[in-house]
Amino acid sequence: MDFYFDSFSEFVTMNGHGPYVWICYFVTFVVLASLLLMPILKSRKFIQQQRRLARREAAIENSAGG
Repeated sequence: MDFYFDSFSEFVTMNGHGPYVWICYFVTFVVLASLLLMPILKSRKFIQQQRRLARREAAIENSAGG
């Protein structure tokens, strides 16, 4: 099997195009990770808000009824 690059450092630099290529991979990874994590974080926040609201309403009902 023949590789295009002779060494790992040549692979990283990619004949001068390495920084552009690796930045593109990094940005793509960050965007994909955020697309996966943001809905999870937003749903957790929504659930916490709903629990807080339910506790507040229960406290109001208890204080009004008692």
